[in-house]
Amino acid sequence: MAPLRYSINISLDGCCDHRGMVPDDEMHRHSVEILDEADALLFGRVTYEMMETAFRRPPEPGSRPEWMEPFARTMHAAKKYVVSSTLERVDWNAELVRGDLGEAVQRLKRASRKGLLVGGVQLPLALAELGLIDEYEFVVQPRLVGHGPTLFAGLSKCVELTLVSRREFGSGAVAMRYVPSK
Repeated sequence: MAPLRYSINISLDGCCDHRGMVPDDEMHRHSVEILDEADALLFGRVTYEMMETAFRRPPEPGSRPEWMEPFARTMHAAKKYVVSSTLERVDWNAELVRGDLGEAVQRLKRASRKGLLVGGVQLPLALAELGLIDEYEFVVQPRLVGHGPTLFAGLSKCVELTLVSRREFGSGAVAMRYVPSK
């Protein structure tokens, strides 16, 4: 069965609001590498709509740096699964995931070759509760934001993790990958 990976940027004080992060070319290259490790993306409604707004249409000239374009192209082309009980339909190379979350994700993992990548806050919380995340990557940004959502608020049980890799970036950010401890 292919793995389900979770990757997210967080600040040193635990904020995971994308508006609190400072993007740069090195971080975007890393994100493209992470996207390339997956056959498809798994999003909740909020993350899907945020990504669609940011990356579906070609940008206005000069509206974003050139180094962001490889990420934008990769995001645009990626197969997407959207978990939502409120959306009636999706497009942008996406399909809705309905019904029992655990069964649906297990089915997607069985059908995947390289694996799935999940983003966001609420959906990963539900997936962690079900024990379905096979790898966690936290890209810790060297800043204090002081507000915004935090990860795994309300998690009902501890998830013990084992560090499997660490990568430092020129900005001072550190990407740490973990797998659930056995």
